[in-house]
Amino acid sequence: MKFKALATISLLMLSQTSMAKAAMEKRYAATPSQSKWEMVVNTPLECRLVHPIPNFGDAVFTARANKKKNLDFELKMRRSMGDTRNVSLVSMPPPWRPGESADRITNLQFFKQFDGYVGEQTAWSLLSELEKGRYPTFSYQDWQSRDERIEVSLSSVLFQAKFNVFSDCLANLLPYSFEDISFTILHYDRNNEQLNKTSQQRLNQIAEYIRYNADIDLVLVSAYTDSTTSKSESQQLSIQRAIILQDYFESIGLPRDRIQVQGYGKRRPIADNTSPIGKAKNQRVVISFGRTEL
Repeated sequence: MKFKALATISLLMLSQTSMAKAAMEKRYAATPSQSKWEMVVNTPLECRLVHPIPNFGDAVFTARANKKKNLDFELKMRRSMGDTRNVSLVSMPPPWRPGESADRITNLQFFKQFDGYVGEQTAWSLLSELEKGRYPTFSYQDWQSRDERIEVSLSSVLFQAKFNVFSDCLANLLPYSFEDISFTILHYDRNNEQLNKTSQQRLNQIAEYIRYNADIDLVLVSAYTDSTTSKSESQQLSIQRAIILQDYFESIGLPRDRIQVQGYGKRRPIADNTSPIGKAKNQRVVISFGRTEL
């Protein structure tokens, strides 16, 4: 009887310990019936895939037009973390595959008053683990209660179909960003109103970006010539060049009142007008863009 009593006490203590441990963890994850993935942006400028996490916030994957492949991940929280925290990132098996082990991905730091940010290679790893059907899980100490840990999981349920759409979007991103086109110098053949072939190709790239971007507030077009012709002739040529570009930008959808043009003629040279190379450099137009801050 004494042995049975001790065994009962031991089981009770083990049960209480397990309950205490469970109480020390707050878990946030979508159940299979709650899990959904949404492509909220799908353009040649940006791809954004969102996974709502009930009672917590959103998991967001974002890639933007750029010279190189890029991927950002943010764990957007309804309630800010409040304090900087060390975070453990682990790949967990889904509940219906309990025999599989958990795999550590990396350790991170989430900063006070900011959403949890994960960049580049680790963000790609998150996608890879989700594609395997696993649950990437963030774990950190609750800043409001030191004896509690927060666990936030991304569910792989219904992930694959939207990931396929996201992958197609990534493949169609433009290979240049706004910063790549925001200040551009294009050139002309001598005394010609039309851009040379290389600059026309560059202008086509700029136009392709503009067609998808409604945030451009202002375009400044400043045209110049070399010193070959007279002051009045060079002034007139530079104005004609600027107006041609003004008409072009209007034709691809920019309101005319957002396009400011100026012809400077042979004023403000950037190279020596006594040499052919210098004259070619001075036969130019400078295009600058301003846009609404995102």
